[in-house]
Amino acid sequence: MPSTSSILRAARPAFRANTFASRTTQAFRPRFQQQSKRWQSTTGAATEAAAQGWFARMWNSPIGLKTVHFWAPVMKWSLVLAGVSDFYRPPEKLSLTQNAALTATGAIWTRWCLIIKPRNILLATVNFFLGAVGVIQVTRILMYNASVKNETPKEQAEEAKDSLVKTAEGLKDDVVAAVKKA
Repeated sequence: MPSTSSILRAARPAFRANTFASRTTQAFRPRFQQQSKRWQSTTGAATEAAAQGWFARMWNSPIGLKTVHFWAPVMKWSLVLAGVSDFYRPPEKLSLTQNAALTATGAIWTRWCLIIKPRNILLATVNFFLGAVGVIQVTRILMYNASVKNETPKEQAEEAKDSLVKTAEGLKDDVVAAVKKA
């Protein structure tokens, strides 16, 4: 089946025939059409780009400093840095669903950034690293969960109880300190 644009291209001469156009349209058309010519510059775009400085090129670029194509990846690096800082947290305190979501986001958006126009390499890079950090964290969590399954349920319950007691004691100490200050 031919595309719509080719069908419309084939039909254009029929629309230009005198049967479809009125005489008044033909009389007014020259008055409102632009009568300009295209002029080609003697200097090429490459020499103009070379003459501009780095800042001017970045400012005028379609993915430059004044666009969201630049600032979105810059801000997204905070997610990567937060994921890297979580490398020091114990795996039992990490969320599997959150890190799986970061992994999926990184993988999907890395591919998407290479498809869209203008292609945004900076955003693809940050998303790649976001996915890599997510893969590392998910691997840590899954390895921890596999090691925990080798323990007996009684040992798991004791560890959970101990962590709850420590948390409660920490909260109690915080409340007592806050009351003494007040």
